[in-house]
Amino acid sequence: MPGHIPRRRVLQVAGGGLVVGAAGVGAWQWLAPETRRNGTEGTPVRAAKASVSESFLHVIAHPDDSLYFMNPELEQSIVSGAPSVTVCLTGGESDGRNALSDAPGYKTMPMKRPEFVRARINGFRAATAQMATGNSLSPWDVESLRLLSGFEVELHTLRAAPHVQLIFMELIEARALRNPHKDSLRGLWLGATPDLTTLKPAGGPITRTFKYTRQQVIDTLVAVLERYQPTVVRTLDPSPAHLPKQPEYPNVPPVLDGIYSRDHQDHTTSAFFAQAALAEYWGRKHSRPTAVESYLGYEVGALTSNLDKATTDRKVIFLDLYGWGDGKSCGDPAGCGDRKVGKTSGGKYHSWSSNCRHRAPGTTRWVQPLPDGRLAAFSVLDGAAQCWTEQRAGSGMWSSPVNVGGSMLEGQIQAVRHGDGKLQLFSIRTVLPQQGRAHRREVVTALQTGTGPGGSPAFGSWEALGSPDEDPRRSMETGYPVAVVAKDGAVHVFVRNFDGGVSVRRGPGGKDWSGWAALPSSGAPLRIQDGLDAALDGEGRVHVVAADTKTVHHWISEGEGGQLRQAEPTRLPATTGPLSLAPLSGGGMRMAVRQPDTSRIIIADRLGDSWRVTSECPTISGYGRVAVAQAGNVTVLAARDGKGLARLSAGSGRPGPWQDEGVPHRATPGMTEDAKGRVVTVVLGMDGRLSSARLKDAGTTGKSAFTDWLSHDGTAQADLES
Repeated sequence: MPGHIPRRRVLQVAGGGLVVGAAGVGAWQWLAPETRRNGTEGTPVRAAKASVSESFLHVIAHPDDSLYFMNPELEQSIVSGAPSVTVCLTGGESDGRNALSDAPGYKTMPMKRPEFVRARINGFRAATAQMATGNSLSPWDVESLRLLSGFEVELHTLRAAPHVQLIFMELIEARALRNPHKDSLRGLWLGATPDLTTLKPAGGPITRTFKYTRQQVIDTLVAVLERYQPTVVRTLDPSPAHLPKQPEYPNVPPVLDGIYSRDHQDHTTSAFFAQAALAEYWGRKHSRPTAVESYLGYEVGALTSNLDKATTDRKVIFLDLYGWGDGKSCGDPAGCGDRKVGKTSGGKYHSWSSNCRHRAPGTTRWVQPLPDGRLAAFSVLDGAAQCWTEQRAGSGMWSSPVNVGGSMLEGQIQAVRHGDGKLQLFSIRTVLPQQGRAHRREVVTALQTGTGPGGSPAFGSWEALGSPDEDPRRSMETGYPVAVVAKDGAVHVFVRNFDGGVSVRRGPGGKDWSGWAALPSSGAPLRIQDGLDAALDGEGRVHVVAADTKTVHHWISEGEGGQLRQAEPTRLPATTGPLSLAPLSGGGMRMAVRQPDTSRIIIADRLGDSWRVTSECPTISGYGRVAVAQAGNVTVLAARDGKGLARLSAGSGRPGPWQDEGVPHRATPGMTEDAKGRVVTVVLGMDGRLSSARLKDAGTTGKSAFTDWLSHDGTAQADLES
């Protein structure tokens, strides 16, 4: 950057070419030198202007992570108009060769890491600008930002949509998918190196490199959290599945030894840093609570596609822009995209494009009736369990949330109801590593002790139920719990275990727990996906279902309170993972699943001893778990559609047409019956606001079967959106 520039004058840059004056159509804008004192003093931290009640923060490791693994939700948050910021921890410099590894002459190409980092930034901005404005060349303003004293990062703001911002820390990446290197995010997290340096990209406002300690990376992310006060934080997967066959690397220092997963080591470690920052942020005063969503990374390559073709094709548009697929010049000699990706349509990364999977698949059983007929709903905000209660039974007006305990909880809360009307909550939490305390995951539960202020249920302390795997490293793959109360009052809690099967603990009355035991299985070892479900049928038998990439597996108890056995093969086709059960009133069990590649919702019934597909629902696109309830002969469904809206269906004996109206939401809709036998659906908005809708009458069906969506204060959703 030239050294002598008049005060108040700026340089606008189209790609990497300097254009003096305000007339240039630039890809970014640099601030004048007086804002960059001493080479380290960037723009001081200032609060972002929040024009709406929600705000999104995406923490990623490499510039394409959110495009592959968080879309279409990334685009939905950007076009909503809410503040949307992405923090990229590493430069993703790889070997510095901006080409596919099988390109002619690849091995003789020079390694230009600073240029490749800038090319990836240019590609990421092109894709983001296209989402926000429809113009991939829409200009950006770029400035140095001081989030931490003595450190600078690049802050990019989309000029035509300033609610969209990108922050680049530029730490060096691992430069290997799994091979353990001490100079990496993972090495920094584990203490193999005391600090990690940045790599200065070609061009840009940052003029030097920096060295971050582990705590300084955490502190930087805390500063981002305090700056934006996000209502939703999105991270990569903190607990990816391990490789069935573990690779062997020679001379690995013990501190770097570990279990190697299907994901990139930078992805996993970026999620750990985000969790550590959130733990500190939640312990400080902040204006609004935060929900967290984590997304599977490279692991989706081994799974069925959970997006339909239209959604995948739209993701590919942005990935092709990121990968410089059109070959057009953006004016920057460093490059305009990541040619290691190139055009993704039909390419080797297609399975990454055709999936968007949450690590926590959620549960539909986070809302339960209280003895007086009011409903209580539970979710996780700021890592703790929160409870909303209806102000009056059947009113659709809810209290503000009350904290009912827990810390570092993840996903959604599973709530079960005992025979005496008391509730019990289940979740999972991450225990972050400290001196003398291993990094691990464990299932936790809290039992209702009475009634608190305002008539909300009160709970005792949260009890740790541990993990099926005592080894802390293996415990990191413990799945999300589902629970059911058997006829004899014993609570059964089920989770996916490290080996890919299902484990169970039992507790009479939700106490005095047995040890963890694996459910029996025959044949080849199971490799189930998270998203299992459990329910009681009309005869009091416990049913558990779980899916792998080929079919659905089923366990059933031998009568009331009996041991579970593996049932006959379901012979059901492959699904996209999460399953939802509802008992049929005449006996049997109903299950809602999604079909791979199409996202179509399929209904399968078990009558007698066999399962069969009984209906297919009209397509609404979307993905994720489908909530299902059976009220007499009425089947009620709630599901995410292709726009991220919760949609409802009610039919007689089978699913009916989808309600036209929907409401934006995150996670999985919850379902239960109210005191009048009407099925109620509850969802959480991106702003933490709870909304609900219910059948107008217990037996009504069709598009007009439901009330309007009401917010927790009784406001109609249509009024909120206006």
